[in-house]
Amino acid sequence: MTLPQIRRVVTGHDQQGAAIISSDGPLSTVSELAAIPGTFFHEIWSTQAAPARIDNGPDPTIGPLRLPPPPNGSRIRFVDIPPDTEDFLRNGATRMKAAFSEIGDPHASTVTTESPHPLMHRTETIDYGIVISGEVTLVLDKGTADLKAGDVVIQRGTNHAWANRSDRPCRMLFILVDGKFGPEANPTRDS
Repeated sequence: MTLPQIRRVVTGHDQQGAAIISSDGPLSTVSELAAIPGTFFHEIWSTQAAPARIDNGPDPTIGPLRLPPPPNGSRIRFVDIPPDTEDFLRNGATRMKAAFSEIGDPHASTVTTESPHPLMHRTETIDYGIVISGEVTLVLDKGTADLKAGDVVIQRGTNHAWANRSDRPCRMLFILVDGKFGPEANPTRDS
């Protein structure tokens, strides 16, 4: 099952300051992860600082794929998550360093032999994850939550994975905001 292409409309201002459509069409960057076939990152936009600069600057999604947002910035993307396969569940952990290297954050993977899922990872971010279509299970160190279209997860720098235990892809929208671990987060990996 192929999920629909995403259309992005970007606004801006003309020389007189009037609001205009700067671009309207398909995304500039859609990347499938070689280490996890069927996983697609659809890059929508990112900001470089807070407050974000409002201008007619270039498309910030062009360039290397990066999992976390820039320091003090944000990132919005869709991610298509394929169904877990027996091979992935059995052997996926060996590919996670490569998978997270593809998205510019090789240290995000936290998978160990005791991990509940091979996709376990952690970032120093607040992530708003919205299930757009399909079903997915949020897997944490202790506990899970089954999610369906319309459900929202506020992921606060926790060690987690997304397990697709269905027979069709799941599409999620993620908004990532740069953050700093509080004392209770007690990171267990090197930064």
